[in-house]
Order: sequence, then C-alpha cells, then structure tokens
Amino acid sequence: MKILVLNCGSSSVKYQLFEMKKNCVTAKGVVERVGEGDAISRYTRTGDGEVKEVLEVRDHTHAIKIAMQRLTDKEHGVIETKYEIDAVGHRVVHGGERFSDSVLINDEIIDCIRDFSRFAPLHNPANLKGIEACSELIPGVRQVAVFDTAFHQKIPRHAYTYALPLRYYHKLGIRRYGFHGTSHRYVAQQAAKELGRPLEELKLVTCHLGNGVSITAVRDGHSVDTSMGFTPLEGVVMGTRCGDIDPALVPYLMSTEGLSAKEVDRVMNKESGLLGLSERASDMREVLDGMNDGDEKCALAFRIFCYRIRKYVGAYAAVLGGLDAVVFTGGIGENSGVVRDEICTGLEFMGIDLDEKRNAANEVSIGKGSVKVLVIPTDEELAIAKDTIAVLQNQVQTKCSDS
Repeated sequence: MKILVLNCGSSSVKYQLFEMKKNCVTAKGVVERVGEGDAISRYTRTGDGEVKEVLEVRDHTHAIKIAMQRLTDKEHGVIETKYEIDAVGHRVVHGGERFSDSVLINDEIIDCIRDFSRFAPLHNPANLKGIEACSELIPGVRQVAVFDTAFHQKIPRHAYTYALPLRYYHKLGIRRYGFHGTSHRYVAQQAAKELGRPLEELKLVTCHLGNGVSITAVRDGHSVDTSMGFTPLEGVVMGTRCGDIDPALVPYLMSTEGLSAKEVDRVMNKESGLLGLSERASDMREVLDGMNDGDEKCALAFRIFCYRIRKYVGAYAAVLGGLDAVVFTGGIGENSGVVRDEICTGLEFMGIDLDEKRNAANEVSIGKGSVKVLVIPTDEELAIAKDTIAVLQNQVQTKCSDS
C-alpha cells in the first residue's frame, strides 16, 4: 500500500511517499515559498540525487500538483499515476479537545479542523488547504488527519488547567494542549523496543529538541504532562521563542516600549530564544560555533537553553514518581552530544550518568547509570503513515460533537 504523507505549512508543502509493504520512503520533497513567483521545488527519489527547480507556485493546490508531477515523472518518479496512491495522511496541528486519535477525514472532520483554526491560525488553515487540494487532485482517495495535540489529550485535568478564572476554559477553551505529540508518541514507542519492556510499564521523559522544543512526561504509554501549552510558545527556550516568562512582562513591554499586542507576540515568538539571547543565530549549531569562538552571549544562550530543559526533566521525574529513561530526539537532541551532556550534568543523583564516548558518537544508548539515556531519531512522517494505515483498517470515523 502506498501512503502519501503531507505536511502543509502557511507557505510550504512537505511530502513523502511510503511503500508500507516495505515500511520505506520511496520519494520525498518540499515546495517552498508557495504563492510566490520564485518558489523552490526540491524532490529526491530514494537512492538518487536531488532535483531542484525554481518556478511560480500559485497556491497549495498548485504545489501539491507539482508534487504529483514529480512522483509520476518518467525519469525520476516512483509511480506511474497519482491514482496508485492509496491514501493520504495529513499532519494537522490542532485537534482541540475533540481528537485523541487519528481520524478518517469527512465533511464533519473538516468543519472541526476549521473551527480549531482559532487555536492555530497559522497552521490549521494551511493543513485544510492540503486536504482540499487532495480532494480536488485525487478525488475519492481516502485521507486521514493525524493531530499534533492528540497524544496529549490524556493529560489529567489538574495538569492542563491554568489558574485563570475557570469561565475562560469553559467559554474559550483556554488550557494546556501540548504539541509535537506525534514525535513524542513515536520515540516513546521506540524507546520501549530499545529497552525491551512494555511501554505501559515505563516512566519516560521525552525531549524533542529542534528549532521548536518540548518536553513530555510519559507514563503507562500516555502523556501526563508536557511543556508546551495553549500555544507552542510556552515551555523551554527555543530557536526564536522565549518559552516560560512572567506574563506581566507583556503589558510592561507594551507600556514601556509602546508595542502593540501583535508586536509583543512577534518579539516572543520570532525574536527571542537562542536568537534573542545570542544576538547571532537561532540555530544551535551556530550558537555552539560562537561559544567555541569565545562569544559570551552564545555561551549564555547555550547554558540557559540546557538549564531550562534540565529543570523540566527533574520536575517531570517528580510528576512520574520515578524515571526509567530520558529520551532525546529532534535535530539538536539527536546530534548534539554537547547539549545532552550539559542537560544531564547535575542529574547524577537521579541515576543519570552519560557514557562520554557513546554520547559523543550519538549512539542510541548513551547512559551508564540506573536511568537509561537514549538517542532516538524521530520519524513523524512514518508515524503518520502508520496511523493512516491503522485508521483505514479500522475504518474509524470520529464525529465532532459539542459534548
């Protein structure tokens, strides 16, 4: 069975085609700068070099049409016709409180995703464009929505409720939702396999460290707390996001700097984090280069980043009532031994002790203490493809209701 996985952003479309019999990617690509005259299409058939093209891309439907053309190209394609695609799995950022599982898409589900755009105005509308484009380009092919928030829907009420007047939760749905759920679920499952134990018996802290960063406490196979909240801004320091701050800073910046609410939001989301602290870069690799060159601001950014994550690991060990393993994933988590070492330094009292050689080599198992430390590459696209197959096999159609 061939599954197309789509991740549609506001100005980009990422795609991968899976052959599920072999559990492998046959081709992948991205169309960037959608809606502009100098959009970039990158396409790679597994085992071949990249095919790059600069062209005009009008909208998401046009971008996905280009993806279909690449996949069916006589020279570089992997299928003869787009109708060889058996189903499409879509990454959908926000599923509100309605969805704790992936679902087969129908008109009612589309209405729900559109409704939850109020929580994710930059993401859900783009996700919908991908769904609508596939309905137009490959009508009749089944589509599945896989929600970033779904894995966190079993977080207990005392952990997801903010200490605001409760009426705002009931009226506006203000609560902790959490994100990166597909990644956290996938690496937790892989960690259980690596440890040779049932996931339902484990207490894990999973650390998704990339440009966006989130930490999740996993007990009995379920998320019981996570660092991101109502939006992906809350939590630890990220590439350009500030993470946890005193909320009173928002009106303070507005009054002292004459900033609008929109401008403060931009500062917190686009100008803060590693970029704001280092005044150099949002990419940890560049921050580390700067630190190694003696840049004190980069060194400070590095220490703050790791310190905040270490605090969350310790806090979530308390939430879980113990800890079996810490799992690192994401671009930074998988590739930076220096970051992992700094995060784990000081946690020896918990049974966390890194093997220096294994950590430097980015091996899977890098701990030598009683608490295991694992480096597991995430594969959200494969997780989406597997969810798509599972939904189709079970013919699950979750309805959206007010209850």
